[in-house]
Amino acid sequence: MNATADVLVIGGGMAGASVAAEISAHARVVLLEAADRPGYHSTGRSAAIFIQNYGNAVIRNLSKASRPLLLAPPFDPERRSVLRPRGILYVADTAQSTKVDELLAAADGLHEIAPEEALRYVPILRPESIARAAYEADAMDIDVDRLHQGYLRGLRRAGGEVVCQAAVRRLARRDGLWQAESAAGTFVAPTLVNAAGAWADAVAAMAGLAPLGLAPLRRSAAILPAPPGLAVDDWPLTGDVEETYYFKPEAGKLMVSPADETPVAPHDAWPDDMELAEGLDRFVRATHYELRHVERTWAGLRTFAPDRTPVIGFDPAAEGFFWCAGQGGYGIQTAAAAAQLAAGLLVGRDLPPSLAQSSLNAAELSPARFRRP
Repeated sequence: MNATADVLVIGGGMAGASVAAEISAHARVVLLEAADRPGYHSTGRSAAIFIQNYGNAVIRNLSKASRPLLLAPPFDPERRSVLRPRGILYVADTAQSTKVDELLAAADGLHEIAPEEALRYVPILRPESIARAAYEADAMDIDVDRLHQGYLRGLRRAGGEVVCQAAVRRLARRDGLWQAESAAGTFVAPTLVNAAGAWADAVAAMAGLAPLGLAPLRRSAAILPAPPGLAVDDWPLTGDVEETYYFKPEAGKLMVSPADETPVAPHDAWPDDMELAEGLDRFVRATHYELRHVERTWAGLRTFAPDRTPVIGFDPAAEGFFWCAGQGGYGIQTAAAAAQLAAGLLVGRDLPPSLAQSSLNAAELSPARFRRP
């Protein structure tokens, strides 16, 4: 059977689109997306925020390396930044005070501020709910759609193909080629990239591989009207230090999340009414906001590896099978650097100086860490 491409990428979210674009100048790429459009699941339901002090050390290194690429996206002809200043405000009541010390000790660019200053940033907060507060000015909004579409356009400009409604049903390795039978036909290539998000372990199982233990966790959110008489657009993302709720401006309204992480099976996620109600109650008790109605709700899946570090690299148990999965809640802000790292591993592309000189260690991301010798 003749090869359809050099590389098949399964999954058209941010992970798959960014990797496909980065390798498209060096390989013929076909991207297979199960939904009717790329980015329907987690990518399209992101909180869209860049927070340098988020995640473990590996995540922070990926985020640091991604930032200059988000400020000047490589697949935007005009290199227009997809970042916009937002800031992030952490608040703590008396019982949470020691958590502030832990946060400050582990963070760069985060500093403690007086409760009165926190109220100036977000006037709906209740003064009695703030014993301590900390603020990070470098947190940024991410234009997720523009970044994602930029990668897809870059892929197509290089001759790559995006095939939607192409859910993969069967995988097999024959004569040095992966054969992917999908709803849109059969596609063949020597290299397969598994960027299927919450379904990545299921894709591996189709390929005859043991799962890595990826865990999809549901996170819910709601859009509420802005408080009457207040302009919210310049408020920072705000939440308590134990992450039991957070809220941020969203097109002149407020997006509120209970910061839930509920284990679920891979599916087209929807919010749990009780979890969402509990999170909204925590938000209301921390603020003067009068909740009268909810405009809309949604949920997305954040998929984590067992060590909460992404999985990027060839699986030692299967020739030509490459993982790009387990991004958790950091997949948007780390995608640019992660894709360049993946491209280097996939097609031998040299890493840009900013990435080559970073503290990134490919072995820390490799799926080999989950495979016994």
